Amino acid sequence: MERFNPLNDYLFLKIMGEEGDEEQCLAFLNAVLGSKRRQPVKLVKILENRTFTADVIGDKSSILDVRVETDSREKVDIEVQLKDLYDMEKRTLYYWGREFAKSIPEGGEYKDLPKVININIVNFDNIKLDEFHTCFHLWEDDHHEYLLTDVLEIHFISMVKYRKLKTGDVAHNHLERWLAFLDVHTPEETLREVIKMDGAISKANERLNLVTQDEEVLRHYQIRQEMAKMDWNSALNGAIERNKIEIARNLLRKGLSTDLIHETTGLDIETIQTLVGQV
Repeated sequence: MERFNPLNDYLFLKIMGEEGDEEQCLAFLNAVLGSKRRQPVKLVKILENRTFTADVIGDKSSILDVRVETDSREKVDIEVQLKDLYDMEKRTLYYWGREFAKSIPEGGEYKDLPKVININIVNFDNIKLDEFHTCFHLWEDDHHEYLLTDVLEIHFISMVKYRKLKTGDVAHNHLERWLAFLDVHTPEETLREVIKMDGAISKANERLNLVTQDEEVLRHYQIRQEMAKMDWNSALNGAIERNKIEIARNLLRKGLSTDLIHETTGLDIETIQTLVGQV
């Protein structure tokens, strides 16, 4: 039997981002933040307990993120992105900035602006470092020990790099334990092991089993699955087109004719002619 994918953004929201999901959300958050030597978060309040219609679920611009506030007034946004639609770094900075800017009430003071943490779970390799979990702050270029302010914190968790781990440690590493649960490719034996050893993961699994018995949830799950496939095809076609354009530029630099470049790349004549002034 095919396992439901907990990293389907709608399903992730249902098991982590609704009222009653605080225990597993808190445990996951501490698994992520604790791996970077932070003090544990003691309490989370889930924000925007939203009800989604089929129209909202089917809207490509709809971001199904989990938003919480910690006991220290920190705002945390957790987003799942399984397909590389490019510019992920700018996208997360945009959402960080939007959350940061709206956190101050009208007439409020800058000192009241809270720390905003973005956690991105991605299924691609956008950070060119070896670690599957990376974390970014505002450090000074020549004095890496000097932090301008701690209000910005952005995490990337790459499922692709996580799967490449040669020696995992689900018994002692909380984050690896959670990723094993969230990864639809995890072997059944390992999955049963992490569910048995971790109460919060067990609760998340119970929640997963419960919500997937709801026909409306299943319909929305399938909509998001299909959208992910369409996004992937769109991104792939875009990458192919960009590659053709780069090849055309190189051929123009070598002096090849527009007609020959058209035959080689398949690009239309008009597109190639617009590139002439760029080389």
